[in-house]
Amino acid sequence: MKIGLQIPSFKYSGGTAAIRPKLKEIVTTAEESGFYSLWVMDHYYQIKGLFGEAYTDPMMESYTTLGYFAGLTEKAYLGVLVTGVIYRHPAVLMKMINTLDILSGGRAYFGIGAAWYEAEAKGFGIPYPATSERFELLEDNLKLAKALWGNDEVSFEGKHYSTPAITNNPRPLSNPHPRIMIGGTGPNKTLRMVAQYADACNIGDWVGVENMQKALDKLKEHCEVLGRDYDSIEKTSLGTVHLSGKDTVDGVLSRIKVLSEMGFTQAIFNMPDVYEIIPLETFAKEIIPAVAGL
Repeated sequence: MKIGLQIPSFKYSGGTAAIRPKLKEIVTTAEESGFYSLWVMDHYYQIKGLFGEAYTDPMMESYTTLGYFAGLTEKAYLGVLVTGVIYRHPAVLMKMINTLDILSGGRAYFGIGAAWYEAEAKGFGIPYPATSERFELLEDNLKLAKALWGNDEVSFEGKHYSTPAITNNPRPLSNPHPRIMIGGTGPNKTLRMVAQYADACNIGDWVGVENMQKALDKLKEHCEVLGRDYDSIEKTSLGTVHLSGKDTVDGVLSRIKVLSEMGFTQAIFNMPDVYEIIPLETFAKEIIPAVAGL
């Protein structure tokens, strides 16, 4: 089992000036500790209530932040968990993914989803279409990624976007391309797109073990219908661990074991106390080595 770290909060002692050095400490310690991947959210507002925060609390733009991570690290994979389809034109987004992959030495994931934070979009003046249209935008993004990464130049015509002569120069270093990850558990659209287009899925553990298993079962059904090898899709989870709060090492190990038995191969965690660094050191000593063989 691989372990990933999501960093969703930038509210550190010392204010704005502390963000850069604290992120450097977190990501370099995480890589040294054996974390397989590093992730940030794709938001401009903070999620209200996350770790007790307000929507006006600090939030960093995701791909700029990952560019900083790329320069600080050498081994950890990097990704947005997950990119919202409403925030960037897909042609520009593809250039951003390619750039991240090249400058990180081939360590980029392309995490994407249909977006959900309506208040954030409205606050920033970003169009927020109906759910059905956002899923159409998601499929346009996925089709464009597949078309572009298969060629040096491609003309693409989607339902909502067209790119008459988009180029793939320079090409990403990941072979055959950055791994496409789709986040969510929607049984009819999201998981069907995972089976059709993605290399990985991400399922939040807040839905509960039973619903996580149902999502995997539904993904398997879609794979059977589409002729996709279910085992070729990386199954990742997302959850929260608070080691200076209610969580214990034994409890975390038990959670990871359950995930492994369900078929997950990468467990991604965020931590309300990650800025203290001690939780990363605990993972390095007591958790990551213990689950490496699962």
